Amino acid sequence: MMMKSPNMFQRYFGLYPLEQRIQDKKRGVGVQRYPIACWVLSLAMLAIIIYELVTNQKAQGTPFSFHPVVNPMLGPSSSALIQLGARFPPCMKNVTDVPITTAVPCLNNTANPATELCSLEDICGFGGFHGKTPDQSFRFITAIFLHAGLIHFLLNMLAQLTVSAQVEREMGTLPFLILYAAAGIFGNVLGGNFSLVGAPSVGASGAIFGTVAVAWVDLFAHWRYQYQPGKKLAFMIIELIIGIGIGFIPYVDNFAHLGGLAIGLLVGMALYPIISPSKRHRFIVTGLRLISVALAIVMFVVLVRNFYKADPYAACSWCRYLSCIPTSSNNHCKGYVYAPCHPMQ
Repeated sequence: MMMKSPNMFQRYFGLYPLEQRIQDKKRGVGVQRYPIACWVLSLAMLAIIIYELVTNQKAQGTPFSFHPVVNPMLGPSSSALIQLGARFPPCMKNVTDVPITTAVPCLNNTANPATELCSLEDICGFGGFHGKTPDQSFRFITAIFLHAGLIHFLLNMLAQLTVSAQVEREMGTLPFLILYAAAGIFGNVLGGNFSLVGAPSVGASGAIFGTVAVAWVDLFAHWRYQYQPGKKLAFMIIELIIGIGIGFIPYVDNFAHLGGLAIGLLVGMALYPIISPSKRHRFIVTGLRLISVALAIVMFVVLVRNFYKADPYAACSWCRYLSCIPTSSNNHCKGYVYAPCHPMQ
């Protein structure tokens, strides 16, 4: 007699025979068949990258920024990315080195040094600050949906529609969205703390690294059920090294990658369906889940508070080099993207 196929609820909570669950894991069968969230997110990001390029086309007469600085990702200018919602600390809080009186290149500027200057408030957009302290905290979220250019977009979508899609199939859409949002936002929070304060950062990389972290949780939690786990581990290590290497490219932030990876391990441990062959194993997994939730909350609280209340550079002056190669264009990783920055008269 053929066994009845379990529904999504039963698959997620493991409410069907252990042997059948093990066979499903070996066959790569997850909670659901289709990665609906990954498809929807990818379509939304496609629409947004098109809008980015149209914005730059209107401002500079070309969809790709070649002047005053070439965007190696084939995308819009720094100013355009900031106005569209990139993570940019001077738009989110008072930054001593980039005060709100700073004049920055307008979207239509193509000269170096800049001849078309706008106020920081105008470039930050979204209604400005109205004479108050910059407070655009939503940039921790909006930056996830923006990309530095076509190359950045295609690399992220390749990962999102393969690795992330498989994680969604195995977790289910709701837990996946919690993981994706937590990793993306925390990656930007960590980057906001330690990356260059004057450089915009965009991309879904932090969220995607969060899903990559879940693949690590799955590999070690189900090592005995994996096909050629050693080879899979080697491939994942290479993939991780490449991802971190990409984080040194302008407009891409390694801290978003590392933050997404860290929170992805914790949220993945908390939410990923793990096969427990014994009561003892289930007890250990439950304990690790609770610890992971507590650690994730503490990390969020500490780093959000640190972003707004403290000077992260004072706490870790060398951290910026984890996401920056010192050059004259970034003031040797001192935190500026615009050189020089002009005070408004």
